Amino acid sequence: MAEPTMAAGAAEQVTGILLADLALILGVAYAFARLAGRLRQPAVLGEIIAGLALGPVLLGLLPGEVTETLLPMAARPYLQVLAQLGLVMFMFGVGYQLDASHLRGMRRQVAAVSAGALLLPFALGTALAVTLYPWFDAAELKTDSRIGPSLFLGAAMAITAFPVLARIIAERGLQRDSTGTIALASAAVQDVLAWCILAGVAALVRATGAWPLAVLALQLASFVCVLVYVVRPALSWLLDPQRRRAAKAPFVQVLLLTGLLCCAWATDAMGLHAVFGAFAFGVCVPRGHIDALAPEVPERIEQVSLLLLPVFFTVTGLSVDFAGLGWNGTAIVIAVILVACVGKFVGAAGAARLTGAPSRQAATLGVLLNARGLTELVILNVGLSLGAIDTRMFTAMVIMAVVTTLITGPLLGLVHREQAITGAKCETAPGHTPHPSHSPMNSRGST
Repeated sequence: MAEPTMAAGAAEQVTGILLADLALILGVAYAFARLAGRLRQPAVLGEIIAGLALGPVLLGLLPGEVTETLLPMAARPYLQVLAQLGLVMFMFGVGYQLDASHLRGMRRQVAAVSAGALLLPFALGTALAVTLYPWFDAAELKTDSRIGPSLFLGAAMAITAFPVLARIIAERGLQRDSTGTIALASAAVQDVLAWCILAGVAALVRATGAWPLAVLALQLASFVCVLVYVVRPALSWLLDPQRRRAAKAPFVQVLLLTGLLCCAWATDAMGLHAVFGAFAFGVCVPRGHIDALAPEVPERIEQVSLLLLPVFFTVTGLSVDFAGLGWNGTAIVIAVILVACVGKFVGAAGAARLTGAPSRQAATLGVLLNARGLTELVILNVGLSLGAIDTRMFTAMVIMAVVTTLITGPLLGLVHREQAITGAKCETAPGHTPHPSHSPMNSRGST
C-alpha cells in the first residue's frame, strides 16, 4: 500500500507545481501583452516575448537557476501536453478562418502576390540552409541528408502569420481596403501551400527509406481524401440549418472538438505532427453552416486556445538559448533576418508592382506579409521535434519571427501614413475643394 500512497503524493505535488506555473505564465503573459498594446504592437507579440523571458533568455541569466526553480523538470511534460492542446485548437482556428471569398474580383493579383511571397523566400531560405549546413549540429538532426533541413527552412521562410496579420489589418482599419483584402487572401493562399510543403518535408524527414516514404505519402493522401469526400459531406448534412431538427450549439461544439482532436491524432499517428490534422479539419469544416447555427462555438474554441497559447510560448522559450549562439550563431541570426525580410518584401512588393499596383500599395503589401509571429513558432517547433533543424537554428529563427513581427507595425505606419498624406495632397490640388473626411489628419487616424 506504500507505493500507491507515494504515487498519489507525487501526483499531488506535481499538480500543485503545475497550478502555480500556470498562474505565473498567464500573469506574465497578460502583463507583457498589455505592455505590447501600449507600444502599438500585437498582444500576441508581448505573450511571445513573455514566454521567452521565462526561459534561459532572461531568467536563465539570473543566479540561482531561477528558471529551473519556477518551471521544474517534473512539471514540464504536463506543460508540454497543455501547449500541444492549445496548439491544435489554434491551428483548427487558422484553418477555419481561411475564406476563399477574399479571392473574388482580384484573383490575378492575389495569385501573383502569393506566388512572389512564397517562391522567393522559399528559394532564399533553401539556399541559406544549404550554405549554412556545415554549421548545423549533426547530432541534433534526425536526417543524414541536407535536403530535409533545406526544404524545411525554405518552407519556414515562406510562412506569414495569418492570425497576427488579420489582427494588424483590423487594428489599422485596413479590412475594408483593397490592400488589406489582398494581403489577407495572399497570406491564406501561401500559408496553405507552405503547410502542404511542410507536410511533405515532415514525411521526407521521418521516412527511413523509399518504401516508408511512399507509405506515408499514401496515408496522407488517404487522409485528405477522407476529409474531402467523407468528413465534409457528413458535416454538411449534420449541420445543415434547413434540417427539420437543426443542430444545437452543444452538439456543434462536441462535434468540432471531437473532429479536430481525432484529425490531430491521425496525423500524429502517421508520424507527422498533430497540427497538420487540426489545420486540415479546420479547412474542411462547412463554415457557412456553423455561422448559421452556432457562430459562438468557434469563438469558444479560440478562447481556450488563447488561454493555453502562453503555455506554448513558455515551452518554446525553454528551448531558446542566446548564450549558446556564439559568433557563428550571431552570423546565422543576421543572415536569417536579412533573408526573411528581403525575400518577403521583394517577393510580395515586386509581384504586386508587376500586376499594376501603385508603389505605395506594393510596399504596404511587402511590409504586411513579412510578419511571421505565432505561426512561425508553430512551424519551428514542428521542425525541432522532427529533427529538421538544430537548437541554434531554432533560436535564430525564433529571433527572426519576433523581429519581423516587431517591425511590421512601425513600418506599416510609415508606409501607409505616407500613402494617406500623398492622397490628401492630390485631393487639395488647385481647383479641388477637399471634403473634411478626406483631410490628412483623418487619413492618419484611419490607420
